[in-house]
Amino acid sequence: MLSFNQLDLSDPVQQALNNMGFEETTPIQELAIPVAIEGKDLIGRALTGTGKTAAFGIPMVERFSADRDQIQGIVIAPTRELAVQVAEELNRIGQFKGIAALPIYGGQDIERQIKALHKRPQIIVGTPGRLLDHLRRRTIRLQAIEVLVLDEADEMLNMGFIEDIERILEEVPKERQTMLFSATMPLQIQEIAQRFMKEPVMIGVKAKELTVPSTEQYYMEVYENKKFDVLCRVLDIQSPDLAIVFGRTRRRVGELADAMDKRGYLAEGLHGDLSQPQRDTVMRHFREGTIDVLVATDVAARGLDISGVTHIYNFDIPQDPEGYVHRIGRTGRLGRPGQALTFVTPREIDYLRVIESVISRKIVRKPVPTSTEAVSGLQRITMEKLLQMAESPEIEQYRGFAREMLEETDSVTLLAAALKIITREHDTTPIQLTEEAPRRMKKPRAVAPRSATSPQKKYARGSGGGRKESSHRSRSQYKQSF
Repeated sequence: MLSFNQLDLSDPVQQALNNMGFEETTPIQELAIPVAIEGKDLIGRALTGTGKTAAFGIPMVERFSADRDQIQGIVIAPTRELAVQVAEELNRIGQFKGIAALPIYGGQDIERQIKALHKRPQIIVGTPGRLLDHLRRRTIRLQAIEVLVLDEADEMLNMGFIEDIERILEEVPKERQTMLFSATMPLQIQEIAQRFMKEPVMIGVKAKELTVPSTEQYYMEVYENKKFDVLCRVLDIQSPDLAIVFGRTRRRVGELADAMDKRGYLAEGLHGDLSQPQRDTVMRHFREGTIDVLVATDVAARGLDISGVTHIYNFDIPQDPEGYVHRIGRTGRLGRPGQALTFVTPREIDYLRVIESVISRKIVRKPVPTSTEAVSGLQRITMEKLLQMAESPEIEQYRGFAREMLEETDSVTLLAAALKIITREHDTTPIQLTEEAPRRMKKPRAVAPRSATSPQKKYARGSGGGRKESSHRSRSQYKQSF
């Protein structure tokens, strides 16, 4: 990997990266930044947590001028959470050059956004629906756009935003640089690239590296009515620092969060029925460590950029391989270790095999832990906490009490009593969850080849802000490029 000093960046950008603690590039940054700085269109196959925001953000900040009071760059993101997070990172990268980014998303007062637009940010980071709203109101104009980025394009496809994206792309000047980042490359994303990009350079990980290597992946085969008890045992044994449990539906997430609360876990649910203030509160609690477990649906968790997540638990197997890739991408970020555990019922084993074939990786089977192992896990956690506290200066005020007690009782008995008091009991409070029948898993999208009259031909820009093919480059060529 390269040092950022080797990229010959401007002093203001280098200073910002130093302040952010950036020293070496991630693989996607090493490949993307030089290409993007040259002004070429590019397609990057990149998972969440691989550093892709800096991969497109550094070239944008390098290119833009703080002296121009027009919007020079636009980033389209699938969710309000991701829009906010991308804008925050772009603002950090641009802090010493005077380049500002503004997040634009639904759920926030549009008049407040219009007022913020009067400050003339150089970059807009927005969700498709709210961006279209501003374009209709003419509160955002795109005639000076030099760079357009589609971030997590496959997520926007899954959320039904493709038509909105196409309308936005038709409003952007034809002479521009376009960058597209996606964890997976379904057919419709390839078609977007063919229509709206000019000779894109394709970079990214190989198929066998679709899931983050630093994330250990396991599954447990368990019957539906036993999953919750097994989840509790696993939590007691592993004691994750910060974990996300994925459920299939809003009802499932709500019931899981309530059930975990009854059993003494610090958990809150995140799903589509929550208002934006409620979502913000849940996310603040999770980031601050007020809760240990976030229970979420796929839709609610899309675009979340949370550092420090150590464990992912798929309480319900994802509906498709792309969902699996995105879920486990929430841990093992930037090379840090992570674990992903998927509960699979006997009738879902075939679903698991499809996922394995797509990610080209064997998911290791683990035995279901027993209640005895869960109790042992709780006891181990308590002993570790005691040892940590023994090294803390906070215990000084208790030494006198300890000496008095030792005059009456031996140390082993006292320590055993302390362990008994502070060890959380393995809770077996009866819990009833509504059974969720497994959905039919989507088959991996087929990539059908198109006839190619001349594979060497490139793309020609078309009218209306888009681009049309001057050759019918086969879709299979796009797939093979990754």
